[in-house]
Amino acid sequence: MTIHAGHPFPTDDDPVRRLRGRLGGAVSLWTAGEGAGRAGLTLSSVMVANGEPARLLGLVDPDSDLAEAVDRTGAAVVQLLSWPDRDLAEMFAGTAPAPGGLFRQAEFEQTPWGPRLATASTWAGVRLESARPTGWSTLLTCTIEEVVVGEEAQPLEHRRGRYRRPVEDMP
Repeated sequence: MTIHAGHPFPTDDDPVRRLRGRLGGAVSLWTAGEGAGRAGLTLSSVMVANGEPARLLGLVDPDSDLAEAVDRTGAAVVQLLSWPDRDLAEMFAGTAPAPGGLFRQAEFEQTPWGPRLATASTWAGVRLESARPTGWSTLLTCTIEEVVVGEEAQPLEHRRGRYRRPVEDMP
């Protein structure tokens, strides 16, 4: 990986990308697999659809290791990241180096759905229902099997290409 001074995903000439950046949202980390077959990807293009069963939808890069791992295992863990996790988010997005590998950058616990970030206070275990091409992404539609909703002292949010520091933490 080469570290560049400029933004790795410039949006100046892509109005659709600029629109998506202005929508903003919580930063989630999707992980799947176990052992050497673990994979993960930072996502902010996520939606929850309530119902019986409830579903979690996410847009992923079809060429990502995560897309392959979810297809292979049929399951994933979706965890919401917090402000202190911003470097981890960059590593799983592929925009920062991860010496020793992604899963050595923090403590993860294995669950029936895949590895879960030990410090994640809010997470869901999901089962893959369908994966279909949508634009340049793959839309993963997953049924929610387990949800843990914890305190959110410092949620990590992403808007216009940058992480936003929670207002209550600013001096």
